[in-house]
Formats: sequence, C-alpha cells, structure tokens
Amino acid sequence: MTGGSGFIAKHVILQLLNEGFEVRASVRTPSRGAEIMDAMVAHAKDTTDLESRLVFCTLDLNEDAGWDEALNGCQALIHTASPFPMAPPADEDDLMKPAVDGTLRALTAAQAAGVERVILTSSVAAIFNKRLAAGRSRYNETDWSEANSPLATPYSRSKTKAEKAAWNFVREYPEMKLTTINPSLVLGPPLDAKIGTSLRVVARMLSGKDPMVPNIGMAVVDVRDIALMHVRALQRPESAGSRFIGSERFMWMQDIALLLKAEYPDRKISTRLAPDWMMRLMGMFDKTIAGILPSLGQEIPLDNSAAAEVLGMEFIEARQAIKTSASYLIREHLVP
Repeated sequence: MTGGSGFIAKHVILQLLNEGFEVRASVRTPSRGAEIMDAMVAHAKDTTDLESRLVFCTLDLNEDAGWDEALNGCQALIHTASPFPMAPPADEDDLMKPAVDGTLRALTAAQAAGVERVILTSSVAAIFNKRLAAGRSRYNETDWSEANSPLATPYSRSKTKAEKAAWNFVREYPEMKLTTINPSLVLGPPLDAKIGTSLRVVARMLSGKDPMVPNIGMAVVDVRDIALMHVRALQRPESAGSRFIGSERFMWMQDIALLLKAEYPDRKISTRLAPDWMMRLMGMFDKTIAGILPSLGQEIPLDNSAAAEVLGMEFIEARQAIKTSASYLIREHLVP
C-alpha cells in the first residue's frame, strides 16, 4: 500500500495485519518505516514475525523510480497516498500533480505487475462540490464534484481529478477491479504522536487559539471505520466497481466546540459563532481561513447507505470520534 505513514494508512496497515495479510508499505523516506513499525508493535494483536509480515519500500508520488519493483509480487494495491494541506497552496499544481500523477503511477505499475485488485482512498470532496438536483436531499456515490462549483477548492479538484483518472484507467484495463473509499473529515485516535491535518481541526479548537468558530460544518467519520472500509472492500469482491462514502454524520463547527467545551470546561474553547462578514475579512489575510470561505453556511448531507449495505458498516458515532481525538491529543500533550 502507498502512503504508509499517513493517519488513515497506519490504521489500514494495523487492520490488515490483524486480519492475517502481509503488507508492503511505501514511505517517502526510509526513516518513516521505523515509525510505522513502532506503531504496529504497540497496537497489533500479534507481533510474531512482524518484520516479515510488514516490509517497506521508498516511493515518491512525483518520481518514477521504484514503482515497478514495489508492486512486483503483490496481489492487491491500496493507494492511500495523496497530499492533504491545511491551507490552500499558492500553486494548485502542488496538489494536482502528485494526486493525479501519483495515482496513475501506482495504477500503471500495478497493471504491469499483474495486480488486478485496487482500493483507492478518495474523498467526499470528490462528491459534494455541486448543487443537488431538485427533489434530492443527500449526496450519494453517483455524484461528482464540479470544478467550477462555488464550493470547489484546489483540494476537491485534485481529489476529483485523481479519482476520475483512476476510473478512466481501469476502463482501459477491465481486468483491474477498482473500489474507491470516499471519507469525510477523518477523526479518532492516532496510533502514535504523528497527527494528520484532519486532527489539527480538533487540536486548534482545544488550544483556544480562535476567539470564535466559523459558520461551517463538516461530515465526520472515525479513522477506524475508514480503515475497516478499506479492508472489507478488499475482502468482498462484490465491492469492485463501486464508490463508498465514509461518513457518520454532518456536524456544525459550533456543535463540535460545544461538545468539546462540555468535555473540557476548564479549557478556553470558544463556542461563539463568528459572523460571516468577519470571516471574509480575515480571509483576506489568512490563507487557512480563505480556504474555508466557500463553505460558510453550507450543510453537506451525505448518504452512507451503500457502505452499510455492501460493506456491512455500522459507523462509530461522530461525537465519539471527536471525543477520542481530543482525549488522545490531551493525554499525549499534543495541545497546549
């Protein structure tokens, strides 16, 4: 699998090992392999022969070197590697190029190696950046984000283009069976102190850095469920050819703040709602804020029924995912 040191990827590796799979995980630098191994030693059900069941290779999404060798002998590819920035990049190609080219590099090497089963980590950002048709109340897996949507961001465009590139690729090579997992905001307990971009949302709220919360919300899902979706997709041939939304429910940021404040009343967690005009003014000077402006006041209703029906998912409650995120961040002293 690619991107082995990521927040989601470590949980996928853990669940694969616990299910008896052997894993070859890619990292950008060899030192990250030791980091992953330490996390598996700490959390795996069985650490017997772990160094033979989990091995590492060094790959870069922007470079051709090593991909053919990495896929040689593999029976399946799980492609999780893709950039996920906190703030919009100065150049959209900084997101687009590794997302799209990296996906095609992975698929090309897999096809050359005779790998026929592929699980791709996409995002709900490739689904909901469009207007729902009249009479529809929720987005589902038939929806695709539109590049010219007012809600579109460089990140959503990169995820949409990368996923479409994957589906186009397997249409050319029908022997390859693709499933995509489309997570919403992924929270929950990390396996080590290397927290990803998504957890920084909770960390920022816990730190009391902001005097108010913006009028935005996001669909939330637990990382353990997203990892399980990857593993079940791999185990269930009937999931091939499908996309699956990974989301428990939509929550407004103010409701998340109120939940955290109730859990940690002594922390200076702001629950006041920032006026939209203030956010737009601040966005002129702060790239992170500018990146969320299209989402002001926008609810994102998602239909997760396909994941329940085909993958048998019973999602951990979003509130619980938020609580476990906060508990870990505080316990490990990752927030002031």
